Amino acid sequence: MKFTSRILFFLSFFIYAVASQAKQPKHEMRAVWVATVANIDWPSSKGLSVEEQKSEIISMLDAFKRDNINTVIFQARPSADAFYDSKTEPWSQWLTGVAGKAPEPFYDPLKFIISEAHKRAMELHVWVNPYRALNYSDVSKFAPNSVYHSHPEWFVKYGGKILFDPGQKETRDYLAAVIAELVVNYDLDAIVFDDYFYPYPVAKEKFDDSKSFAKDPRGFASLADWRRDNVNLAIAQISDTIHALKPWVQFGISPFGVWRHQADDPRGSETSRALTNYDNLYADVLNWVDNDLLDYVSPQLYWEIGKSNVDYAKLLPWWSKNSGKANLYVSMYSSGFSQNAKNRAWQSPNELARQMRLNRKDTAVAGEIYYSAKFFLKNELGFNDSLRTSFYAQPALPPASKLLSVNDSLRTPQPANVEISRHRSSKSSPYVYRLSWSAAAGEGGLAPAYYVVYAFQGKHAGDMSDPSNIICVTTDTSYDLSSFLEGKHGRYSIVVTAVNRYRLESKPEEDISIRLK
Repeated sequence: MKFTSRILFFLSFFIYAVASQAKQPKHEMRAVWVATVANIDWPSSKGLSVEEQKSEIISMLDAFKRDNINTVIFQARPSADAFYDSKTEPWSQWLTGVAGKAPEPFYDPLKFIISEAHKRAMELHVWVNPYRALNYSDVSKFAPNSVYHSHPEWFVKYGGKILFDPGQKETRDYLAAVIAELVVNYDLDAIVFDDYFYPYPVAKEKFDDSKSFAKDPRGFASLADWRRDNVNLAIAQISDTIHALKPWVQFGISPFGVWRHQADDPRGSETSRALTNYDNLYADVLNWVDNDLLDYVSPQLYWEIGKSNVDYAKLLPWWSKNSGKANLYVSMYSSGFSQNAKNRAWQSPNELARQMRLNRKDTAVAGEIYYSAKFFLKNELGFNDSLRTSFYAQPALPPASKLLSVNDSLRTPQPANVEISRHRSSKSSPYVYRLSWSAAAGEGGLAPAYYVVYAFQGKHAGDMSDPSNIICVTTDTSYDLSSFLEGKHGRYSIVVTAVNRYRLESKPEEDISIRLK
C-alpha cells in the first residue's frame, strides 16, 4: 500500500511538472526584493569596499538570471536616506557605515545596479519606504544634511523610531520631490512602496499627530478617516508625479496581505484576528485600485495555505477579485522556510510550491515577488530547482500596465536588417551561425528595452505566444545561434522583436529562415 502511494505521488508530481511547463505564460512578473535596511540582503555588511559591494550585487543578479527572474526590486531609500547620489537626502549608513558619507572611491550604487540589471535584460524597480525616517529614536543618528534638522516639526517619534507625519502637506510634497528626483535622474522601470504607511501599532503607545489633525482636518470629524485620506492624497500625488514625468515608469504598492475583514466590511476577506491595512495602517488599498492609481499591486501573502485566520488559499482569490486594473503580483515569503522552521506546513511538502500551483490556476495572478533575496538564493527545500525545472523553465517578459491605452503608436518598430551569417575556421570545424540586426529606433518610452529572439522549425514563424519558442532575451543586437542549431536539420525560421520601455512588443512583420543540412 505504501509502495503504491509513493508511485502515485511521484506520478502525480511528474504529470504536474509537465503540465506546468506546458502552460507557462509568456508575460509574467518574476521578481525578488533586495532589502538594504540593516544589511538584510545587500551589502552583506556596512563599509564593504566598493569592489566588494559590486561583486556581491553582480553575483546576486547572475543567480537571479539563472532562475529566469526578470525583475529586481531594490531598496534604494530605506529610511529617508539614499543608496544613490541624491541632492535631497543623505547617503545611507547601511552602505558606508556612516550616515551621510559617500562611497570611496565614489560610485552611484543605484546607477550601477540599474545598468547591471538592464545588461541582463532585467527590470529594476526602485523600492522606497515613504514614511520611515530613522530606525532609532536618537536624533543624533541623523546625518548632518538630513531634512530632520531643518524641519523637525515634520516628524513623530513612535515605537523607537522617527517617522514622517503623513498628516502634513509639507511631508507629502517632500516625498513627491524625492520620487521626482529618482524618476528624472535614473533609468529605472518602476517605483514601489512596501507595507509601511502609518506605523504598525505598538502596545500602550500613541502616534501623536493631534496637532496636524487640529491644524488641517479638511472637514473630517474622524481621526481614522482623516489619516486614510492623508495616505490617499500622498498616493495620488506620487502616481501623478511618476506618470507625468515618465509615463512608462510604473507605480506599484506591496501592502500588508489583509485589506479588511469581512466581519467589518462586506468587501473584506474571510480573515480574522489579524491587523488590516484599512483599520491599523490607514492604507486604503482598494481606494487606490478603484481610482486607477497603481500599475501593480503585490499583497504580502506571507502565510501558509490552511492557516486558520489568514489562509493563503482564501486571500489569493480575494485579491484576484479586488485588484482592478492593477496587475496582481503576489509577494511570497521565501524567507518562510527559515523563519517558520518549526511550522510543519512550511517544511513538508514545499509550501511555496503549493502556493505557486494556486497562483498558476488563478488567471488574475500575473506573477510573483519573493522576499527576500538572501533567503531566496538559498534554494531551501529545492525551491529554486523547482523554478528552473518547472514553474520558470521558460523565460517570461514583465507585463505591460493595464492602465495604458495600447495602440500602434506605443509600439516600437520591429528591428530591421536581420541577418544570419555563418563561417568556420576550417573545412573540418563546425559552422558558427551568427544572428544580427539593427537597433530599433525609439526614444523615451519607445526606446527598446531588450530584444526577443524566437525560433521555429519550418519555413514560417509559429506560435509567438508560447515562451518555449523564445531562445534568447538580450540587450545586444546579435546572438550566437550555433548552440541552438547544433545537431538540427531542415529549415528553421527566426523572428526578432523589440520590447520597449512600455513593455510592449513590436509587431512581428518579418522573419528570416535558414536551411541546415
